[in-house]
Amino acid sequence: MDLDFKIYMEDLVENARKELTDVGYEQLLTPEEVNEALDKEGTALVMINSVCGCAGGIARPAAIHSLNFDKKPTHLYTVFAGQEKDATEAVRERTPDFLPSSPSFAFFKDGKVVDMIERHEIEGHDVMSVITDLQAWFMEHGDDI
Repeated sequence: MDLDFKIYMEDLVENARKELTDVGYEQLLTPEEVNEALDKEGTALVMINSVCGCAGGIARPAAIHSLNFDKKPTHLYTVFAGQEKDATEAVRERTPDFLPSSPSFAFFKDGKVVDMIERHEIEGHDVMSVITDLQAWFMEHGDDI
């Protein structure tokens, strides 16, 4: 792999991570971290991040701006598809009724998956429609802030 391209990709991934951690999402890097996090009481939003255009142009902005709401999940987490493959697989094992896709969002309550927003519901849609979907979960299951 060309060194310049490798540096570019590392920079792209780091910036994509930082966008979420800067607003309070916690990175889950191992299957153990995923299981420990998702076994906690309360609600959890997990964004399965990626470097594709719909992640950067739609999913991450939706993940960030959806938090400007009166209710939020108890916990905010992110895994990075293609980077932490085992952690991503651990999240997917907890969502057996959904096909693997990234970017995507999984919403959990007390360790059980409630629903997902899959890539096909992100790609080709606008940011506001994804925000609206996320905030509907928050309204139904989230905590008052």
